[in-house]
Amino acid sequence: MSTPRFPRSTGFWLQLVLTLLVSAFLIAPMLVSVLAGLTRNAFQGLGSGLTLRWVAQVLDSYLPAILLSVQLALLCLAVTLLVGVPAAYALARLKGRAARLIEEALVLPVAVPGLATGLALVIAYNGWGGFRQSIWFILAGHVLFTLPFMLRPVLAVMAASDLRTLEEGAASLGAGFFRRFFDVVLPNCRPGILAGSLAVVTLSMGEFNLTWLLHTPTTQTLPVGLADAYASLRLEVGSAYTLVFFVLIVPLLVALQRPGLRS
Repeated sequence: MSTPRFPRSTGFWLQLVLTLLVSAFLIAPMLVSVLAGLTRNAFQGLGSGLTLRWVAQVLDSYLPAILLSVQLALLCLAVTLLVGVPAAYALARLKGRAARLIEEALVLPVAVPGLATGLALVIAYNGWGGFRQSIWFILAGHVLFTLPFMLRPVLAVMAASDLRTLEEGAASLGAGFFRRFFDVVLPNCRPGILAGSLAVVTLSMGEFNLTWLLHTPTTQTLPVGLADAYASLRLEVGSAYTLVFFVLIVPLLVALQRPGLRS
């Protein structure tokens, strides 16, 4: 027996048109910027011809910064997973006013401007020469900034799931703490972990304000290099840098979403 199909309402088509218009409004500037990085002269447009010269110049001049940003994003993801997921689990089990106060304290860096957070880190650790000059200093800032974006989605999923009942059922079957955590808690939190991972990677890759204060000439990241390219070089070079950013971030996002698509 075939399922009856109902005609689309006028409201549905209005919502669809509005969604497409908003999407075009947001995407069009990025497409224009990308095309500028592929043209010989951005002010003449496509009529000047297409070229990969500017992309090659970006890769030649800023490849270390690009690779450093990818490395930092993956390290930041690893640290926030190792810290954020257990922290969310502890807060979900603790509950009460103390848990809420701890949660608000962990989320506080999001409410503070990145420049203020970066300045605080510089003042606190400026005397630690080796640490101050290394990528670990930037990583500390990125973890501080992105940890709430891992903590909140995971905690929300845990709050929506009846984890206590599931764990009690697993415990009644003889499962120990680690068995319950890895076989019961983590699988049920996969949507929150996936959402947090996407947020952490994209925020770490694109973070500028905090990184601008924390970086040194030898630890320049992709967003800092992008700002430098737009400020000191031709518009085409900065636009090509934007294209390279998209080429890097889109495969990372797709790779992170694959586990969710298979579930």
